[in-house]
Amino acid sequence: MAQEEFFDYQPTASSELPDPRPLLENLTRCVIEILAGARELEQIARWVTDDVYRTLLSRSVISARARAARRAPTRRPSFSLGGVRICEPRDGVVEAVIVVVNRARCRAVAIRLEGLDRRWRASAIHVL
Repeated sequence: MAQEEFFDYQPTASSELPDPRPLLENLTRCVIEILAGARELEQIARWVTDDVYRTLLSRSVISARARAARRAPTRRPSFSLGGVRICEPRDGVVEAVIVVVNRARCRAVAIRLEGLDRRWRASAIHVL
């Protein structure tokens, strides 16, 4: 049991991690582009947990099928980031909501970052 704990992800305190805001903004941009088919999911693999990777993979496949059914071309989405709200429920954990604005509508992307192995990793990403 001790070996499993030793080789598992090690929590990291917030004081040992960089400012999370740039990562939150970049992850938001990347996730929107991945779902639009304009970016490969592998580009953010090191910044997300395995569960988040699988969820985004499933959603990107569904989005690709929907585009194919509509015969819609893949385009790089045009959007801007609105407000960013960040809270820290406990040391080494950051939860944020980023507003994404494009011509048609506004969306929110909720991200939970955890300090693991001396870097931030997204343990949950939800596009609302």
